[in-house]
Amino acid sequence: MTPVSNTRPVEADAAYGFHLHLQQADFSTVVSQTIEALKTEGFGVLTDIDVQATMKAKLGIDGPAYRILGACNPPLAHRALTAEPDIGLLLPCNVVVREDAGGAVTVSFMDPVAVLQLTQQPEVAIIAKEVRQRLERVRSIVAAHKSTKKTK
Repeated sequence: MTPVSNTRPVEADAAYGFHLHLQQADFSTVVSQTIEALKTEGFGVLTDIDVQATMKAKLGIDGPAYRILGACNPPLAHRALTAEPDIGLLLPCNVVVREDAGGAVTVSFMDPVAVLQLTQQPEVAIIAKEVRQRLERVRSIVAAHKSTKKTK
């Protein structure tokens, strides 16, 4: 990932995901940019869960903006389902966009290599690597956007 003035390095990725941290970013803009970047890599968003709204409606809890995007690349999903019919239990690839303290936004990507190794199917491992490469390119596209900065 090329450093951009409004991004900071990731301290540590989780064993099951990798991240992008954007300083002084507009949450809605980052969500839109992430969805558009996913499209450039052949992903559609099958689900868009507004966790903030759900927690408010169901529990009366106010929380930061938090969206879970269920991303799917149909040709790759078809290959994975053909190789392992139960792989649907691990799909789609989730991408989280969340608001952090101080106006920062984090975009987190499920690591398909880590998650899909549960199947121990060689074809699924090959597909998982391709999906990870595509998601890493999505991360780079979002990082390269200069319009993620909030205007004051």
